[in-house]
Amino acid sequence: MRKSLRAAAIAAACVVAGSALYGAGAATAGQSAANSTQEPYNIGLLVKDIDTYYGTALDGNGVYQASADSPYAQDLAGLDRQAKRYIDRAAHTARQQGDKPAVVFDVDDTLLLSLDYEKRYNYTFNATTWNDYVNRADRPAVFGSPELVRYAESQGVEVFYNSGLSESQRAAAVENLKKVGADVNLDAGHMFLKDKANPPAYLSACATPGTWTCTTVQYKSGTRKHIEQDLGYDIIANFGDQYSDLDGGYADRTYKLPNPTYFVG
Repeated sequence: MRKSLRAAAIAAACVVAGSALYGAGAATAGQSAANSTQEPYNIGLLVKDIDTYYGTALDGNGVYQASADSPYAQDLAGLDRQAKRYIDRAAHTARQQGDKPAVVFDVDDTLLLSLDYEKRYNYTFNATTWNDYVNRADRPAVFGSPELVRYAESQGVEVFYNSGLSESQRAAAVENLKKVGADVNLDAGHMFLKDKANPPAYLSACATPGTWTCTTVQYKSGTRKHIEQDLGYDIIANFGDQYSDLDGGYADRTYKLPNPTYFVG
């Protein structure tokens, strides 16, 4: 379930921004503490830290964008360099062992950046406004991620997508990924989305037609299990911006992309 900034993003954001989560209410020169409890980090300051991290600015079309020279972009560039080196080695090893190497990418804030939505709706989630936003199919790319998708393909690695987007949002997701240059394996056999009305048999432990009880970890790890055990691939790397994108196994290595704007448990 997606949470608002106020409910859950504080810890991740403070780590990223280099701020202390607790103790923000401690006395400083000329001030006195109102109480002796550990006051949480101030929400207004947290938002400023997030903007600084992304280098957030309005573009000419009035859309909030991240800056290409921001700490966020620098962190992504470092991750991409590491991932490319690893993919080279791991793909070669997998093929030597007779395995078919694959990589798995989450979509939201792993490939497509949702910063503009978060800013406009004050870091809160609403299913209707989110659906409208997704269906516009005009989100910018997460820096470097479409290039990483194409790089994996160029190394003979099969690319899959494992997203929390719904089946009804498939057309918009495909259109948006094409726009940003991640036009690799966007067919239904490689892009797995939530189909709560008709869930696949491999999720039968937590989902049946009309009944969906899967947690994010169950859904995503169950899909990776299907890719490995049913489709016969070795997932050498799994990329996501949430730990719930990565937990549950069925990947040789995981890469956590930065995202201090929301938390999916």
